[in-house]
Amino acid sequence: MRMCVVSRDVRPIDELIRFVVAPSGEVMADLKRKLPGRGLWISAARSAVADAVRRHHFSRGFKRDVRVAVTLAADTEALLERFVVEALGVAAKAGQVISGFTKVADCLERQVHGPVRALIHATDGAADGIRKLDALAGQNGRNGGKSAEIPIVNVLTSEQLDLALGRSNVIHAALLAGPASDTFLSRSQLLVRYRMADDDRTAAKNLPIQTRADTHD
Repeated sequence: MRMCVVSRDVRPIDELIRFVVAPSGEVMADLKRKLPGRGLWISAARSAVADAVRRHHFSRGFKRDVRVAVTLAADTEALLERFVVEALGVAAKAGQVISGFTKVADCLERQVHGPVRALIHATDGAADGIRKLDALAGQNGRNGGKSAEIPIVNVLTSEQLDLALGRSNVIHAALLAGPASDTFLSRSQLLVRYRMADDDRTAAKNLPIQTRADTHD
């Protein structure tokens, strides 16, 4: 649990982003929570980070003159996206990602590679393909003896999926169970929270991705 310097609310660290001062004197997000030095915690919401910049919370919190980019809120979102792409790439190298419409459909219908942990769509994917696979995911979840349907992850563009998986024109993928997949889902959760929360007090209780935390360092 940490206190958000903007709202002063105490929240689990999974709902916050840690910021530190780089050796250059510039404020940056520490998404892995491992960089040395004093850290300030801000609710994982774009508007909260923007408020911290506008209201000079960083200079007061770090008790020194620091450089804060006016684009810090947008820069943090871009960093979160790279964080998710990196995790998906690691999951793919671990054999925990299947891509391609036909292969994904086969995974959902017959579980040829084992249970599907989550279904991934590109944000710019065609609605028809997304709808068909979502229907299969819903059916799979109901028939698999689970109370909830398979989570749908829709946070990266096709270009970003291409980058993560090292191939072209990736629109759909199936995420299989494994530690690397859990990390990807946790990071995706943080990105969704950052985009959805409309103010510093909104914790986005019903996010479309439900998973355990990435790390508690």
